[in-house]
Amino acid sequence: MPADLYRRLSNLDGKSYGAYKSLRGSHDLPDLDTTLFIDKVQSDPYAPASRARVHIPLSVLDYRGASRAQPGRFSTAELDLLNRRLVRAFKKYGRGLFIDPPGQQVLRRAAVAELRGDAHDVDKHDDALQICLEIQLPARGRRILGREAARLICEDLLDALDDAIVNAPIDALEAAAELEYDQNSLRRAVADADLIGFVADGSVLPRQAGNSQLPKPGATAFTSPESLQHSFQLPSGKTVHGMGIPRGVTLIVGGGYHGKSTLLSSLVTGVYNHVAGDGREFVVADETAVALRAEDGRAITGVDISPFINGLPSGDDTTRFSTANASGSTSQAAGLMEALGSGARVLLIDEDTSATNFMIRDERMRRLIPDDREPITPLVARVRELWEDHGISTVIVAGGSGAFIDVADTVIAMDAYTPYDVTERARELRESATPAAPSPAFAQIGERLLQAGSPAGESRGGHDGRDGRGRGGHRGGRGGGRDGRGRGAKPPKPPRARGLELIQVGKDNLDLRAVSQLMDSSQTEAIARILGAVVKQLDGRTDLIELIQREYDNFCHSLFDATAEFNNSGHLAEPRFQEVTAAINRLRLLR
Repeated sequence: MPADLYRRLSNLDGKSYGAYKSLRGSHDLPDLDTTLFIDKVQSDPYAPASRARVHIPLSVLDYRGASRAQPGRFSTAELDLLNRRLVRAFKKYGRGLFIDPPGQQVLRRAAVAELRGDAHDVDKHDDALQICLEIQLPARGRRILGREAARLICEDLLDALDDAIVNAPIDALEAAAELEYDQNSLRRAVADADLIGFVADGSVLPRQAGNSQLPKPGATAFTSPESLQHSFQLPSGKTVHGMGIPRGVTLIVGGGYHGKSTLLSSLVTGVYNHVAGDGREFVVADETAVALRAEDGRAITGVDISPFINGLPSGDDTTRFSTANASGSTSQAAGLMEALGSGARVLLIDEDTSATNFMIRDERMRRLIPDDREPITPLVARVRELWEDHGISTVIVAGGSGAFIDVADTVIAMDAYTPYDVTERARELRESATPAAPSPAFAQIGERLLQAGSPAGESRGGHDGRDGRGRGGHRGGRGGGRDGRGRGAKPPKPPRARGLELIQVGKDNLDLRAVSQLMDSSQTEAIARILGAVVKQLDGRTDLIELIQREYDNFCHSLFDATAEFNNSGHLAEPRFQEVTAAINRLRLLR
């Protein structure tokens, strides 16, 4: 027991709660040769818990990282396992100790990180595990319970660290590292086989509920059709067999409740590795794959949607389109173009969450409303061009329309959660060729599609008809304070995540419900940090994607650096570049 700290905490007993602030700084915990850093002390018993870090030197551990990719280092999966063990240990030993809890995806997190001696200068130890946690400092009313605090920090915390970290089973850590290496190797092998996705036989795809990522008990295990089966030898010696999804245009069909959307959802989350026991350990998708859906009411700024929407009756320019209130079809067209700008090579689309007029336009409607009176070119008329001219693959779920049968390379039918290759049967049903899409085509896919505008505070202008007073306008002060408030005005608060699907930007709320590949609120908090850095640099001259890439790289490099500006909270997890870009594209303060 650290006697000095125990005595110091005990002596605070009965004092005003503000006396806890004297604990800020570093404290030696000699039992584990460990250092405790108390970075921020809560202002009162009802405020968010105090933030702290623990550095455990690797020299006190009987194990080292088992990463195959970086020998001698800890893999992301090992750190994830230690994080999960700490969640359980804190519940067992210390009411008042908290740490960012992982979900089913294995993400690079700030909660448990490996610090190398050549990369930090915050501790006396060369190499250490850093644990970011929260401590709810105890009180009765507004008076300190010093002896209870002493037991919490000097006994319960040390017991939890000893159980979860010092005595972590080496075989479990090695198994986690091996699974991660197998998963990453499978991703590379799937790409080398010219596939955009792979679902291993025996996988459990259904989830317990729409708001749960846990596997559904008793669900039908996945079995692949023979014609689409692939096998891959993994570094561990394990061979996995399963269904490979080729590049090109893939259509998933079937009756309602037979598993179409479930299969697509497994590809949506297949951009991440999953923890052992999840059921999707060997379900992988192209790492750039983006799920698209309609999103009525979202903001769009300076996006070239002309391949899908052109010749508006208003005469507005759709090569640099802006609106504060997009329709379903317009939002989906913008989302697709933004995804391409973020480097997406695969698009994942479900008709259930899509705008019908963005997806298809049947022959009778074409006869009733001539093409020269319809500004929307549907996806069915562009999807072949996306693949043949630009190498962009698309996976589409359809149950109500057969329009995409005419343009699909592969057709998979789901029947009672079992897939069947019905490509040949679908070809027999093909009708006349889909009419060619009119110009303009995708002239510059993936190039500088978006430009950064000026910071909030200037009139939006353009054709949205709101004169800068509406949802994205100047007078609302959205996201960046008001010009001319005078000296002494408070600086705007930095963007903050409010759960998984919301970021508060000034007085505005950035709605991310349609960004379905966000898996963890700590990813959302990370996006909020990156967003704040990007907004400060908007100048109307720098390419937006280039700016986002720079700040994203800076964040990822700094995530585990204890001295970095980004890392003052354990509630951070690495997002994909695609989700960061999707969030920033939805900002109403862009011009």
